Amino acid sequence: MEMETPRSSETRWSRVASSLPVRNVQDLATCCEGLTEETLKRYIRLDTQDNEVLSEQSGEVPVIDLGKLFNPDFAEEESARLRFACEDWGFFQIVNHGIPDEVIASIRNDIEKFFQLPLEVKSGYAQLPGDLQGYGQSFVVSESQTLDWSDMFVIIAHPPQARDMRYWPVQPHTFRQSIEEYSSELMKTAHSIVTVIAKTLNIDLGLMNDKYACQYLRMNYYPPCMTMAEKVLGFSPHSDGSFLTLLLEVNSVEGLQIKRYNAWIPVKPNPNALLVNVGDFLEIMSNGKYKSIEHRVTINTNKERLTLSAFHVPSLDGVVSPVTSRAEEKALYKTVGVEEYSKLYMSNKLDGKTALDHAKLL
Repeated sequence: MEMETPRSSETRWSRVASSLPVRNVQDLATCCEGLTEETLKRYIRLDTQDNEVLSEQSGEVPVIDLGKLFNPDFAEEESARLRFACEDWGFFQIVNHGIPDEVIASIRNDIEKFFQLPLEVKSGYAQLPGDLQGYGQSFVVSESQTLDWSDMFVIIAHPPQARDMRYWPVQPHTFRQSIEEYSSELMKTAHSIVTVIAKTLNIDLGLMNDKYACQYLRMNYYPPCMTMAEKVLGFSPHSDGSFLTLLLEVNSVEGLQIKRYNAWIPVKPNPNALLVNVGDFLEIMSNGKYKSIEHRVTINTNKERLTLSAFHVPSLDGVVSPVTSRAEEKALYKTVGVEEYSKLYMSNKLDGKTALDHAKLL
């Protein structure tokens, strides 16, 4: 494996926090000892049924056509739909996003192949102490906390000088190229989305240029849990500590749920769309007009779920301030340092929107 090292100060993103090593969940799910209550005791939750699940509303997340946002004949109407989605849902599906089908097919195929590799091969890309990048888990900060039923693989993809090639897999052999192509195309898509978001908020785009400058990719693997799927979660309820997150469903297995009016709404995967959600930094910058929404991942009884989350985050040296559109509008959030907020977010177990509470003035 190549031992290239990163050169940019942006690599500090990978050192914002670290996670304690825990057992590989994919391996546990297939182990011969069986998925008993004893082997699952660190994963079993008592709160999975705390809120109602409204399955009849599945698939109602607003759909936005990116092409229409830049077509003079449809731009005004589609921009209004985008504004509504950010204000009322905090999530939307983006179609006609412009990423070539072959680029998406390649990254999907290589992610599936990577997680099919033997554990000893994947472990060659394991997280190093003090680093968020690599193969393992995140947000494990104590030996006693309840664990999520998932494995993940994280790399910094943008800017290029921030990449640590030790973590970029050489198996499957096309993986590095797939990551490079997808990351590049996704940066273009993110720029287009942010351009329109700036217009809907009446914020100078120049103020947003550094707010999504860094991109880190997290490949998520949620094994099935045949015996106690209803008692474990793939990801704890949380909002994203990003500016904007773009999610690609790799294999269209359901599991994502978003919190809306104190109930959980299952999101039906759309193979032709990217799922976009507002992050904490965008909520702060919009002064609460656009909301980062709690979401979680549930587990299937007999099917694995794979996704690729792309977190677009501000430059670590920067600050994010609420932008008020009127002189009489009161700021509802503090100005936060990106590094300070990110350390707070990443160094604690996931717990709803508690990290964002530290940024609120009221």
